[in-house]
Amino acid sequence: MLTVRPKVAELTFQLYGRPLHPELFEVFETCTIERGKYTAKIDITGAGHVVSWRYAGITLTEVAASARQPLPKTRRLLSYNLKGQRADYVECRGGVSYRMNFQLEPTNAEVFWTFQRELSAAGQRQGMLHHFNSSGRMPLGALSYLNFEARDRSLFVQAFHTFPDDYAVVKSESLFKLP
Repeated sequence: MLTVRPKVAELTFQLYGRPLHPELFEVFETCTIERGKYTAKIDITGAGHVVSWRYAGITLTEVAASARQPLPKTRRLLSYNLKGQRADYVECRGGVSYRMNFQLEPTNAEVFWTFQRELSAAGQRQGMLHHFNSSGRMPLGALSYLNFEARDRSLFVQAFHTFPDDYAVVKSESLFKLP
């Protein structure tokens, strides 16, 4: 199956206060975490990732996806085009909080390929890693690397998504925290 990324200019970063149907995404890698009083499912998808975090009847779903991806608008708490840098914070009922930041980092070719090699090596040791096929323009395809730190009262997720055709890297950090 051909797994090529969309253009980096088409990406969005969203947070929902609800679960999303898994059928909405083409998932390439997945990991489920049960820690303390919360559970989380982390997926690497064709355009980025989905993190679905649940605690005491509250579900927060973070999505990095293509703007062309048909996603619901109901209970969408945050929505940003993935351009430049952005940070935000959401406090939910019961004291649950979510903090995120992301940046789109354009690079030159040499820095890009060095960074991609480093991510690939890190993904062999820990976290989740998926290599995508080449778009045909570049000899190597994109990759997604997600690393996470699960503690009893929080989940910290770092995501790196590369876009070889644009020599760009999307980096994000998210913190889901219990009261």
